[in-house]
Amino acid sequence: MLRFSLTPAHSSPAHRKALAISDRSPPPVATAAVGFLLIRKISGRGETVAANYAFGPLEDDVIIKHRLLTRTTTTRGEPPLKKLQKKFASFVSEIEKDEDNYNDCVKLSKAFLQELSTFEIPLLKSKAVIDANVREKENFNELKDDINRQILQAQDDIEDLKKQLEESKIERHHKEECEAIRKLIATEPPRSLMQKVITDLEKEIASLEAENTASSRLLELRKKQFTLLLHVVDELQNTIEEDEKNLIEEMRVATEEQKNGMEDASGASEAMVVD
Repeated sequence: MLRFSLTPAHSSPAHRKALAISDRSPPPVATAAVGFLLIRKISGRGETVAANYAFGPLEDDVIIKHRLLTRTTTTRGEPPLKKLQKKFASFVSEIEKDEDNYNDCVKLSKAFLQELSTFEIPLLKSKAVIDANVREKENFNELKDDINRQILQAQDDIEDLKKQLEESKIERHHKEECEAIRKLIATEPPRSLMQKVITDLEKEIASLEAENTASSRLLELRKKQFTLLLHVVDELQNTIEEDEKNLIEEMRVATEEQKNGMEDASGASEAMVVD
């Protein structure tokens, strides 16, 4: 605590009497308050109340802080600071009297110091509340940092979950496709039956291929035979034509010979007739 003292140039007999009384039982807070109140202009009316008008945010904060410090609006009845001011004013006015009123001054000083102690208790409470608020603020800041870390972690987890969701969607799509294919396969006959059908079809195909091969060979043979037949027919036709030509030639020769023989016979008969 700061302790205020007055220089001889500013002190008066009343002031020296007050300081003498305060030096006998000088609590630190009381001494500071006495010195502070002696320096300020003593007035029983208190401070002037400001006019009612709209204040800015900073001015409002200053006014609220001043009201909390002076406790002018936090208690019922007369404000504690005004009570303290009245006690101090009574004490100072008693000191400034020229009469021999030492006992009255002592009584008033004790009353003032008691009122000052009473005024100090809410201040200590307020200080405790402030310290508690500071600790609470620190805890809040730590909690806020923890929450921010959790938010960042949650955002990372959300991103990971989004990736997992996309992968799950793709996997689900593949499973649905596989299920559709499985259902389609389930509608088909069993593999053993299909294998038997395939074997039978392969045998039938082999038989048809063998039959086709035999038919092809037979067709080739028939083609060759037909070609040979055509050739034989052609040769036979040529032979027949040759035979017909030879027969015609023979008939013509025979006819000519017969004609010639008839001519020779008629000549001989004519000769015999002549004879």
